[in-house]
Formats: sequence, C-alpha cells, structure tokens
Amino acid sequence: MASGGGYGDPNQKIDYVFKVVLIGDSAVGKSQILARYRAVTSAYYRGAVGAMLVYDISRRQSFDHITRWLEELRSHADKNIVIILIGNKSDLEEQRAVPTEDAKEFAQKEGLFFLETSALEATNVENAFMTVLTEIFNIVNKKNLTAGEGQGNGNPASLSGKKILVPGPAQEIPAKSSMCCRT
Repeated sequence: MASGGGYGDPNQKIDYVFKVVLIGDSAVGKSQILARYRAVTSAYYRGAVGAMLVYDISRRQSFDHITRWLEELRSHADKNIVIILIGNKSDLEEQRAVPTEDAKEFAQKEGLFFLETSALEATNVENAFMTVLTEIFNIVNKKNLTAGEGQGNGNPASLSGKKILVPGPAQEIPAKSSMCCRT
C-alpha cells in the first residue's frame, strides 16, 4: 500500500485488491465482525443490484432487526437496488412468531417485494430469486429503451444485432404492489 493516509482514505493509492469472504455457522458473530470493519461493509454492498432481506418467521427478533438491515442497505447500496423481504422457514408454521400481515405491512410501507419461503422444503425459493431478477431485468430494459429513444428515432432497425431477453410466462412477476401481498 502507498505511504500516507490510513485505511478508508479516498486519496490512498491502491496497489492490490483482495476479496475476502466471511463464512461460518449461523449465530457465530459474522455480522458483528463485518460491522466492526466498516470498510468491508461498504465494499460488500457496492455494485449490488438486488438484495434479499431475510428473517426467520419463528424468531421475532430477526424480523425486528430488518429495519436496521434495511437502513444499512439503503445507506451503502445503489438507490435503485431491488429489495425483497423474505420470511424464511414457513415450514415452521406452528412456531410462527411473525404474523404474515406484519411483514406485508412493512414491505408495503417500505416499497419492498415480499414472499415467505421455506428453504428446507424449497417453497417459493425460486420465486424469490425470479422476482428480484425479473425486476432488475425490467429496470435495465427500461433504462436501455429510454437511453436508445433519442438515438434510434423510433426505427426498429436500430435494435438489430442486439439480443433482447423477454421473460416467459413462467417468469411473469406481478406488480410490486400486488407482489408484497403474496405468500
């Protein structure tokens, strides 16, 4: 590293960039380690176009922390990031501590997509990914079409040579307002 300036100094010359991953069992303190090293936190979110905020439907505390995670996400990520709130472990219905309505209301208030999933039973997991990916696709597609409006003069030939992927019927995702209410 260059001399002068400490970590996080924007004028610091960077000679090397290393990616380090933080792995381990749940509840061993990975988040606390990440939070203690804020430079890693910003880098973690940089460039993300989609986010899945996950809580455990059988642990109210995990849902109560979603507000803090959302604030952190919004302060470090791109303002156009696509966010879905996921209530996981829907297979533990008899241990439910977070009513679906609470999560739906929160998602609506914050402008988030919402689904409940069960990773154990593979329920709605693919739907969650497809929701985020389809919305990202729609946003990128709108930006491309808007950017191209002035250049193509409405001529469809201006799209020649460009590959455009359109989601099929199995990938159709409802509008955000109705999506927040699906379980």
